[in-house]
Amino acid sequence: MMPDRRRFEAFRVQLAASDDFEGWRDAARRMIRAKIAPDQVMWESPADQSADIFARGGVALPSPPTDAPQPRASKDFLQLAQSVILHSGSKRFSTLYRTLWRLQSRPRLMDDKADADVRAMEDLARQVRRDIHKMRAFVRFRSVEGEVGERYVAWFEPEHHILRANAGFFVRRFTTMQWSILTPRGSLHWDGETLHEGPPATRADAPSGDPVEGLWRTYYASIFNPARLKVGAMLKEMPRKYWKNMPEAALIPELIAGAQSREARMVQAGEQDLGETPVSIDAIGAAILACRRCDIGCNGTRAVMGEGPHDAALMIIGEQPGEQEEAQGRPFVGPAGQLLRTHLEHAGIPAERAYVTNAVKHFKFMPQGKRRLHQNPSAREIDVCRWWLEGERGLVRPRLILALGASAARSLLGRTVSVQKVRGAPHVLDDGSELWITTHPSYLLRLDDGGRSEEEARFSNDLQKVAARLSQISSG
Repeated sequence: MMPDRRRFEAFRVQLAASDDFEGWRDAARRMIRAKIAPDQVMWESPADQSADIFARGGVALPSPPTDAPQPRASKDFLQLAQSVILHSGSKRFSTLYRTLWRLQSRPRLMDDKADADVRAMEDLARQVRRDIHKMRAFVRFRSVEGEVGERYVAWFEPEHHILRANAGFFVRRFTTMQWSILTPRGSLHWDGETLHEGPPATRADAPSGDPVEGLWRTYYASIFNPARLKVGAMLKEMPRKYWKNMPEAALIPELIAGAQSREARMVQAGEQDLGETPVSIDAIGAAILACRRCDIGCNGTRAVMGEGPHDAALMIIGEQPGEQEEAQGRPFVGPAGQLLRTHLEHAGIPAERAYVTNAVKHFKFMPQGKRRLHQNPSAREIDVCRWWLEGERGLVRPRLILALGASAARSLLGRTVSVQKVRGAPHVLDDGSELWITTHPSYLLRLDDGGRSEEEARFSNDLQKVAARLSQISSG
């Protein structure tokens, strides 16, 4: 029996463009019907022609049998593939075709999140989505005078083939403007009615600045909030490589340098002297019912006081009461509280022996129909409410404090910290007590099944460290 020569031949597929999903899909359908295995195919697109120097020696695709069935592809695969095709990596085409080939024998392959090809597709798509987001966030138009009046021109350097995929967004967002977006991968030109594509450009083709940028810098400086500054997160979200095209970026080093002093002034401005410190927990409970020192206290909700032994060695501090807590007048009785108590029990910490309270005593929310959606308290609202929390601390005098989330940590430290960086380790406070910081259980409830198990394990590990330290303190 003669061997099938096609098993030893390489079939070359040349696409019309680097983001040619329709061309890739048509070729992939044809190859699946002709039973051409993934390792027999070499892909080429205008931007990838140098990626595989052997691809040019391939042979033309054969016609599939007329009775060959149509290939199967799940909706999840097709949606993901349309993002993957925009990636700049030369292996994206082969990854897509190999996954499609395997889908013919494993229709539910896309449900297997541990599969190497599925993971690769999701990773490529995630990078593309991030690049699309960056372009939408960091494109800055500059005004130039053209032959037909004012025109706005922007320069951007995408990492992937996202220019055409992003065109609709900019047309909808800037419909009334005449604009051009120039990139090394191509250009877009909108005249108010029609969108045109153009060739690649260079940075020298774009203008360097205009008078409007002074207004933009002033606006950016005015909204820069030092209390919310997390330099690492900012650089991750807005990498330095985009700064050169953003007029406000010139202000960032100076704003970061002055952030700590500005935050200290904000905290000091937020601190208030509400008179004599209450002499009992009950007195604090009565006083916060009448507190109207911030907007949350004026929103019509009932203040929720802490509860637990007044001489507890452990104080647990959350962010603020939720809807169920406000309704019952007790802290941590909703889903987050139930999850917290489960983990406390697992760690060997008796919940009834801890004093449990919140950094902010009223429920901050946004109405949406009949529902009340949780809103994070502002830095000022947290700082104003420190008066009551300090009163509780002074009366309970806990030896160990567990802060759940960034708001709770700020209420004790007077500054915003990254929970992920400081969690699971002791921080000695001015009164000699130890502060331990971890995530808020409501954060765990918001995670999907894929990420929740890992984060719950970290949360459980933090509580076990607290339990061990609590045991040492008690025995000492």
